[in-house]
Amino acid sequence: MAKILVQPRESVKDALRRFKKLCDREGIVNRSKRVARFEKPSVQRRREKNERLKNIRKAQRAAR
Repeated sequence: MAKILVQPRESVKDALRRFKKLCDREGIVNRSKRVARFEKPSVQRRREKNERLKNIRKAQRAAR
């Protein structure tokens, strides 16, 4: 669960922006969209494999 502490003198806009960033990083919205509908196991494995490959390629590009 995403939690943030609002700093003294921090505007609500800034706190909300930090909260949204945290939710994006944790993948809360994407996970809830995936869970909302059924996904066949074969489709789930394919999606997870593609995500792993994407992360590997991203890490290789960053290492250059």
